[in-house]
Amino acid sequence: MDFLPFLLDFILHVDRHLADFVQSYGAWVYALLFVIIFVETGVVVMPFLPGDSLLFVVGAMCGVGLMDLGTSMALLTAAAILGNQSNYTIGRYFGPRVFQWENSRFFNKAAFDKAHAFYEKHGGFTIVAARFMPFLRTFAPFVAGVAQMTRRKFTMYDVGGGALWVCGITLIGYVFGNVPWVKAHLDKIIWAIILIPGLIVIGGSLKGRLKKTAG
Repeated sequence: MDFLPFLLDFILHVDRHLADFVQSYGAWVYALLFVIIFVETGVVVMPFLPGDSLLFVVGAMCGVGLMDLGTSMALLTAAAILGNQSNYTIGRYFGPRVFQWENSRFFNKAAFDKAHAFYEKHGGFTIVAARFMPFLRTFAPFVAGVAQMTRRKFTMYDVGGGALWVCGITLIGYVFGNVPWVKAHLDKIIWAIILIPGLIVIGGSLKGRLKKTAG
């Protein structure tokens, strides 16, 4: 099976694939979900894995008794927190090594200093908000590490944001995931979960550029 077609099918029909996995392998589904969430948040080159939609479907499966709600939220919160810590560590480790070439045309010391100052001042909100933005949640902790945001501050917002993201979306799926209308339109809901946050980010970026150009 080709990887990309399978991945797309998995993302759009994650409910069916997870249900099949539970029937075939039982409790091993928790290990699979832990790995997916950890990799999606912890490996900067894997932002395309499902996150929000996966949590929503997990909540829906808990709602019909196929999985345990408490176990799911605890394990996936841990995966989200540890994933961000991994991503932050990668950025913090490679950032100084990449940016130490101050005479290189690829390095802009002023931009680096601004990024560091921004993450120290506004990084907490960025880390939490990015949790709910596909793609951005994969890059935000990496950039925080590159910008040398202090580990203590990063960890505080990482834990809070990870718990809010996992528990919030899982509980929404638990409450609404098995409503007949939601089940009938789940593929469209998944597309909306993927596209709407991205459109918001793009719109905000374009608005900022227009203001900058006008100013």
